[in-house]
Amino acid sequence: MLLIPVKAMCANVVPQYVSIEQTSTLGLYQAPNEIVLYKEPSESSTILHSISWIGNQIFPDSINPEHLFVVYLPNKNLGMLAVTDETDDWAEVIYNNKTGAKGWIKKDDPYRFMNWIMFYNMYGKKYGLTLLKEAPAEAKDIRCGTDDKAQLVGTINMPQKINLTAIKGNWALVSVLDIDRTPKTGYVRWRSNNGVKYYFPAMR
Repeated sequence: MLLIPVKAMCANVVPQYVSIEQTSTLGLYQAPNEIVLYKEPSESSTILHSISWIGNQIFPDSINPEHLFVVYLPNKNLGMLAVTDETDDWAEVIYNNKTGAKGWIKKDDPYRFMNWIMFYNMYGKKYGLTLLKEAPAEAKDIRCGTDDKAQLVGTINMPQKINLTAIKGNWALVSVLDIDRTPKTGYVRWRSNNGVKYYFPAMR
């Protein structure tokens, strides 16, 4: 299939702002270059959409990568879709983050799907974390344990780097180098109890 370059849409897509939409997701699915979306988890079901992409080229050219992908790094040929349900052989994904439209994609590799804990452990440890814009003030609190009432050991002000050590439930053990160059270590809430994310891997 001929791919049409999307000249205006080839920039990286990585979450920058806190979003209260599409929070009931299980994790991310690394999209193959040929995405076929079905109405139901069966190849005999109606095909809702067929999308071809590689790097910064995508077909049909009406597709906005920002609406399709949660993470899109064209230089790495990496696109990731939000997963809302899965079976052994299928994953239900959001293929339009603006409208919430969903479809089923047949798994061609069991390692393409990562739940949120796996995703943060892999990419957060590799790239570090970024504090999303408009995160609530409590997301900047560094505590000595994984509890909102645990002792406060510091506050993140203008972080230069946030290194991730481990994810424990809704909490992340981090080492932060703040603008004052003083290292701070402890736990921060990376997401709320209802799935709103305050931090995201600083993928690039």
